Amino acid sequence: MRLGFLLGFLLATTCVLADSGTDKRLQELDDILQHREDYVRQKNERINHLKAELKNATAANRYFLYVRLCEEYKTFTYDSAFVYVRKLQREAYRLGDPSKIASAKVKLGFILLSSGMFNEALDSLLTVKQKYLSDSMKINYYGVIARTYYDLVDFNRDQYFTERYTQLGNRYIDSALMLCNKSSHDYYSLRAMKYLRMDNYPAATADLEHVLATPGISDGTLAIAASTLGYIFQQVGRMDDAINMLIEASKADNRSSTKETLAILNLAELLYKKGDVLRAYDYVKLAMDDANFYGARHRKIQVAAIFPIIEGNKLNTVERQRRLLFVYAILITVLSAITVSFAVIIYKQFKKLKEADENIKRANAGLQEANNMLQQVNNHLMEANKIKEEYIGYYFNINSEYLVKIQAFKQAIDTKLMTKKYDDIRYVVNNINLKKEREDLYFSFDKVFLKLFPDFVTTFNSFFKEEDRIVLKDGQLLNTELRIFALIRMGIHDTEKIAKILDYSINTIYNYKARIKSKSIVPNDEFEQKIMEIRAL
Repeated sequence: MRLGFLLGFLLATTCVLADSGTDKRLQELDDILQHREDYVRQKNERINHLKAELKNATAANRYFLYVRLCEEYKTFTYDSAFVYVRKLQREAYRLGDPSKIASAKVKLGFILLSSGMFNEALDSLLTVKQKYLSDSMKINYYGVIARTYYDLVDFNRDQYFTERYTQLGNRYIDSALMLCNKSSHDYYSLRAMKYLRMDNYPAATADLEHVLATPGISDGTLAIAASTLGYIFQQVGRMDDAINMLIEASKADNRSSTKETLAILNLAELLYKKGDVLRAYDYVKLAMDDANFYGARHRKIQVAAIFPIIEGNKLNTVERQRRLLFVYAILITVLSAITVSFAVIIYKQFKKLKEADENIKRANAGLQEANNMLQQVNNHLMEANKIKEEYIGYYFNINSEYLVKIQAFKQAIDTKLMTKKYDDIRYVVNNINLKKEREDLYFSFDKVFLKLFPDFVTTFNSFFKEEDRIVLKDGQLLNTELRIFALIRMGIHDTEKIAKILDYSINTIYNYKARIKSKSIVPNDEFEQKIMEIRAL
């Protein structure tokens, strides 16, 4: 009973979030976090590609490449973002284009805002000449200023300035909304930002849910909407929904390698309050890594405020679990000692049986190996006898035919000598067709060989790709290449002997063999062994 109670207590202290939907989302987030370095590597590859393009860019394209680099860096690394937005400004001034100069200042304002340099951001933004901005750029411009004022409210938390900054932010939001397409997700996102500052949570929730339901939104837009919605749910007490939204925001942030973010920090805080201390500790460490990576000062302060609390609680949890595990270790040690005692007794009883069984197995294995060897030897002997029988018959047949031919040749010569027809003797000698005789010899060899090895050509061709296989002419049993390896299969491995039999030079035989082996899918040093493995009928 006591052991069961202790096990139950340990599970109760280590299990997190009973809700299966949240558990599934957290597991999906953990899977994405396992690959966060891959996402960073992909982003760096895109950045390096842009930098490579920049080296060879024309003056007309350089400005747009700087814009793209600013977009890549703006939520990734502050230092690099600041460097490239300054280059963007210099390029805009060099081009002398008021629209580009104004646009570059807006981008500088956003980057300064992201790093927590609110006053510096306003210094840049308030010098922008709005008349040179397009409508889409004005929407972005008003949105950045509004967010700057809103962030000043959150950062200062001063009663006097809160109302003033909120009014200024709302005024710029209204300016942006007037230019927005009322069906765009930008319109709903900006209006939700204003509703949030007015504490109109239902209206803000409806607008943000509309944004999240928009097909094809970017990870950046998704992360901002989900993170904001998570904050609203937290304010109205819907903690599980808040956690789910912050999970989705964290997933999107990591997929897009966004380092300037609060989603995973806020998620860590909520998980800590729910009792999932270990996971909260892992997430708050990631939040600290992101803040340090990006270089946002205010984010480092926010993470530092909660990090020691979660870390201390994590250490307490680990210590408590360590003590419980120590108790379990003692119990398991006692049980193990009892188990070992019984095991020793059983071991002694079965030791002799096991030794006997091993001896029997070794004897059986030896007999089986010997049987296999005998079977192989027997198969080789049977094959050798069959080959011997066929070729003895072939040998006597060929010899008989040649004796008959020699006898006929001798009689013809004797007749010509007796009749003193010496010129006819030359004709008889010249009439001997050695090429045809050799071809007849090869044909007879081929026929006897294929009788013994009917699958030789098919098996041989299986060692090659389709386009490299040998195709025989009509009436042809074997060609020169096949005949060389047929002689090898018969046990004639000496290249000189093969050359004499086929009436070729040794070099020619070497060349044939090398060319065949080079085309084979079988390694060269294994090719002849494969030939020897072709079985007789």
